[in-house]
Amino acid sequence: MEVSNTEIEGLLVIKPKVHHDERGYFFESWNKQLFKSNGIDVDFLQDNQSSSSIGVVRGLHFQNPPNTQGKLVRVISGSVLDVAVDLRKNSPTYGMHKSIVLSEKNKFMFWIPPGFAHGFSTLENNTIFSYKCSGVYDKKSEGSILWNDPDLNIDWKIENPIVSEKDKKSERFINFKSRF
Repeated sequence: MEVSNTEIEGLLVIKPKVHHDERGYFFESWNKQLFKSNGIDVDFLQDNQSSSSIGVVRGLHFQNPPNTQGKLVRVISGSVLDVAVDLRKNSPTYGMHKSIVLSEKNKFMFWIPPGFAHGFSTLENNTIFSYKCSGVYDKKSEGSILWNDPDLNIDWKIENPIVSEKDKKSERFINFKSRF
């Protein structure tokens, strides 16, 4: 496993060691000891999976303290542009975002600690997205930032996005008051 820091402290790109042979491939997507030795010491409490068609945008979602969630995200089939926005008000990268392509082919994972908004756009039909969460979903703690907020200027790499009504009504970043 190769763990790489990003330009935003706390966000990590994880490249698992993939074993290929004539049968296909095998890799560990989670190993508590191995991840802990690489700085990710977390107990996951919930796993989620979604399926999306090409052009879907989900996000930018987060859970406020004290019910925060860290997420270890990956793609099982298809591909996404995965995005994390720093919401930590005392961070030098507050309001900055990092995007990375996660795919069935590259098998990369992205560690998004608490204090970030998260979203993704699907780049292929029948994309299956999986994420492990360090906290359970709590409706009264949920929050979201407008996915196409001009102040964030995220290039989602898609045209004519398919967005839920809920995500279309998310808060503008300029009006957001971080609790992180």
